[in-house]
Amino acid sequence: MFAVLKTGGKQYRVKSGDMLRVEKLAADAGEKVQFNEVLMLGGDDLVVGAPLVDDAAVQAEVVDTVKGDKVINYVKRRRKHSSQRTRGHRQQLTLLRVTEILAKGAGKSGVKAAIGAGSVTVTAAAPKAEKKAAPKKAEAKAEAPKAEAPKAAAADDLTEINGVGPAALKKLNEAGITTFAQLAAIDADSFDAVKVKPEWIEQAKELSKG
Repeated sequence: MFAVLKTGGKQYRVKSGDMLRVEKLAADAGEKVQFNEVLMLGGDDLVVGAPLVDDAAVQAEVVDTVKGDKVINYVKRRRKHSSQRTRGHRQQLTLLRVTEILAKGAGKSGVKAAIGAGSVTVTAAAPKAEKKAAPKKAEAKAEAPKAEAPKAAAADDLTEINGVGPAALKKLNEAGITTFAQLAAIDADSFDAVKVKPEWIEQAKELSKG
């Protein structure tokens, strides 16, 4: 018997005993997970879901968390001097061993559903945002001006740095860079908001000392 399951926006054809690499799941090595999005079951009888096969599932054991092949992204803009960047990325994956394909009884198996690691991050962050937004009373209004005052007082005039014009200043401020010390601590290779030149960082270090 084989099954076609869906996870991480991709479809996989699997059978019992197969080794499978999928987008990272919120599970540790040795745990057992269950994929409930089964699109098709094959064997003696072919069952096609509409879109899912009712009460069917694929169970698997987590073997390890691995990384995929390295992907190189090279960008070079025309007519812009020194505007080129090379980046490498390795996708985190979960290595699984398919243990069983259930044609029925998925809801009563007791095995936890396979959930992507990204879904867990979003769900966990939501309650924190609600707690901060809830106490909007007179005390919160009174504290608002005090919180804004230090930011305005601590901001430096970044246009004192040679090469930083109004457009670059706007992008830096939008990224939260308002002082010489913050600009001096930037990694020019990994900062995405604006193209930061090494000489900007050197000048920012000198100005932050003075």
